[in-house]
Amino acid sequence: MARAGLTADRVTLAGAELADEVGLDRVTMSAVARRLGVKDASLYAHVRNLEDLRGRIALLAADEKTIRIAEATAGRAGKDALVAFANAYRAYAHDHPGRYTATQIPIEIDAELVARASGPRRAVELTYSMLRAYALDEPDLTDAARLVRSMLHGFISLEAAGGFAHARSVEDSWVRCLDALHALLERWPTPREGDPS
Repeated sequence: MARAGLTADRVTLAGAELADEVGLDRVTMSAVARRLGVKDASLYAHVRNLEDLRGRIALLAADEKTIRIAEATAGRAGKDALVAFANAYRAYAHDHPGRYTATQIPIEIDAELVARASGPRRAVELTYSMLRAYALDEPDLTDAARLVRSMLHGFISLEAAGGFAHARSVEDSWVRCLDALHALLERWPTPREGDPS
């Protein structure tokens, strides 16, 4: 029987908070149960297993991240939108490292949950909306979206791992990387001959 007051959302939030504190890979059902003050078995009335919990954390994080990005980019276009998008993305990763990790790794998520979740869909919409100011069409739009995600995730991951040991300010490098990304997007290369579209 489900414990009164315990819901899938409460279990998910407890798991997300724990992930931010200790890392997503160290979240276990037992640790979440201890955090909530319940027995392990109580959780299974609300989430199927650890993979289900991780999937729910990923969807929660996708929602939170896209809300932040949407608020930051509202009314902006071009470089202003790109910078606002990137700064909101990075700030979310800094504030919620465990949740952010859940959005970046393969997790098998229940199809019904995905269908009801707006976060992943909005993330794609926000990215493509921001990039349309650069007058890109498919397949360049998808390639540009992949480049932006790769640059942001790569920088954030290296930063989190302590990979930037050089004396130069990481903030200064971040700003210059966004300058370079903007310049590249404005001068997107034409397709190579024979490149499949």
